[in-house]
Amino acid sequence: MPFDWEEYQAKKEVKIPEVVKQWEAKWKKFKQSMRWPVLFIILVILWLASGIYIVSPSQVGIVKRFGKMVRTTPPGPHYHLPYPIETVIKPQVTKVRRLEIGFRTISAGPPAQYRTIPEESLMLTGDENIVSVEFIVQYKVKDPVHYLFNVKDIPKTVKDAAEASMRETVGKTPIDEVLTIGKFRIQQETKALLQSILDNYQAGISIVAVQLQDVHPPQAVVKAFKDVASAKEDKSKFINEAQAYRNDILPQAKGKAAQIINEAMAYKETRIKRAEGEMQRFLSRLKAYKQAPKIIRSQVYLDTMEKILAQTREIIVPEKVEKIILPLNQPSQTLPSMEGRKTSLTTRGK
Repeated sequence: MPFDWEEYQAKKEVKIPEVVKQWEAKWKKFKQSMRWPVLFIILVILWLASGIYIVSPSQVGIVKRFGKMVRTTPPGPHYHLPYPIETVIKPQVTKVRRLEIGFRTISAGPPAQYRTIPEESLMLTGDENIVSVEFIVQYKVKDPVHYLFNVKDIPKTVKDAAEASMRETVGKTPIDEVLTIGKFRIQQETKALLQSILDNYQAGISIVAVQLQDVHPPQAVVKAFKDVASAKEDKSKFINEAQAYRNDILPQAKGKAAQIINEAMAYKETRIKRAEGEMQRFLSRLKAYKQAPKIIRSQVYLDTMEKILAQTREIIVPEKVEKIILPLNQPSQTLPSMEGRKTSLTTRGK
């Protein structure tokens, strides 16, 4: 029987499609049977991959397992068991948060606009005056675990504690000091008191700064306070002027006093030296008198007469001189001399 090539080719073409169809049917059946397992595996992989997380440099990772904190993680990539087994919270620990007390910012501007909150800003001072105090509080996270789990509402807690601390500090300070030189001390004392309160709460908060923004009397009495301030300025002005006059006159008075004292001391020394000199002269004359009494007596007499006659207005003319009547009642008189020349005589005296 001869080989029929065409019939062989026809049979071959029929068998190949049948094999393909069989394999296609088997593959389809396999895909249908593996669809859900593969999908489940993919979902499990994605679920496990959801535990990868990254903590930024400004954050700290807090991992909770079924709601309970189990560990903290530093900045960098980390892994935790997927939700709902474990979850992670990443609070900002370097961010400085800001609270406004006594006022609220309506618009940052420019120009900035603010709204006063009287129930927060009005406070009683140590001398029972009312003052309006507006300030801000800056804080950041110190302990992220305490920050997240110990206090429910951190901003409200910090605000209430800051307001209470400021009221206590202002309540111990006179209004003049609150309005002028006591602001820095009030800020520091309020900051320390607020920090101690939050530490007692274990809030995990660090107070960065307490800054007074505006301190002024209530609007109803601003004019009266301005008048008082003007009077105090005038008082300070007068005190400064008086102090300047005092500083000017005191050195002059002290200088004059020192001059008078020095002159008195010089006069004292002069009188003492003169008295000592007279005493020494008297003692020396006494010694000479004991040795030659007549000579010393004559010398003393002549010295005394010289002093007396030096002050008299009379002129004594010896007998040998021509008899001329001298005008003793006139201080100066022109008289003729024996040689016919005019001679001027002047009396001696005071």
